[in-house]
Amino acid sequence: MTAAIVPVDLGDRAYEILIGPGLLAGAGAELARRFPGARFAVVTDETVASHHLDALGASLTDAGLAYSSIVVTPGEGSKSFTVFESVVDGVLSARLERGDLLIALGGGVIGDLVGFVAGVVRRGMRFVQIPTTLLAQVDSSVGGKTGINTRHGKNLVGVFHQPSLVLADTGVLDTLSPRDFRAGYAEVAKYGLIDDPAFFAWLEENWRAVFDGGEARIQAVATSCRAKAHVVKIDEKETGPRALLNLGHTFGHALEAVTGFDGTRLVHGEAVAIGMTLAHQFSVRMNLCSPDDAARMKAHLEAVGLPTTLAQVPGGVGGADDLMAAIFQDKKVKRGRLTFILTRGIGRSFIADDVAPDVVRAFLAAAIAA
Repeated sequence: MTAAIVPVDLGDRAYEILIGPGLLAGAGAELARRFPGARFAVVTDETVASHHLDALGASLTDAGLAYSSIVVTPGEGSKSFTVFESVVDGVLSARLERGDLLIALGGGVIGDLVGFVAGVVRRGMRFVQIPTTLLAQVDSSVGGKTGINTRHGKNLVGVFHQPSLVLADTGVLDTLSPRDFRAGYAEVAKYGLIDDPAFFAWLEENWRAVFDGGEARIQAVATSCRAKAHVVKIDEKETGPRALLNLGHTFGHALEAVTGFDGTRLVHGEAVAIGMTLAHQFSVRMNLCSPDDAARMKAHLEAVGLPTTLAQVPGGVGGADDLMAAIFQDKKVKRGRLTFILTRGIGRSFIADDVAPDVVRAFLAAAIAA
């Protein structure tokens, strides 16, 4: 199978996303060719390290590249000030210079954390994303959003800092648990629901082949990355249409917050799946979207095995006021008014930047009661 190449056109900060199987084994040669003379620090977590760190290390060594490794605890808890400080200390202890590179080997947590470290250490270092989850390959590894969580909410501290290269090895996704692969698939479906109804219809027909691997998986990842690259090109720092990529995320981030970012209860992609379903149902309530379209997208996510209702969150989500408090901590709040990505149907999402909080609270209260 031939790797796909998706360019992210950002002028002098442009980079490429390479997508296909076997890219991890060839990473050393690729990095040596692109970044001659550089040294590297590989940052990963314990789970990913057990699967992939030896293979990446061997590839780097075979290419004659010097590297050190920093391994953190897996899970959303590593997107914290404490772990951020430890990674910064590890990079500085390795005596990496500004012209050297960090490698983020892992899922979205590692990518967000390492990108933030790279953005601020020595006032900015280069870094490479090697995403090992489907969610990271199609979403968080592309576009330069980095950051950590605080007790006030998710991703509230960070910077925009673009990677220099993304190597999305679709073969490593075979090591994911079914739950984690499904969670990543929520972000794939999102691109169809935003503005590509033909892609959503293709997914309805081919999702099993995407799960199985091969060309369908490459096509799904490449289509998703092209969609994100296009949006990032026209709105890198989310002052306009890039906000469409947050379909399902305002609700989803609130769900993650009220569950304490506990990945055993709810992982990010599951929160997004429920959030996208809520966004479509809220759009129906606002007389914007056909109930048939809302039912269709919900049925597809359920067929894949994703949760779509608040009742499916283990331990519950509290009350409507708990969710509203989390929503008001979201970055998408402007002067007390709420911004949501709503929809007029499959592939017809739009930015609604003046949503009345009392309407949202009433909708959530009804959803919880149901």
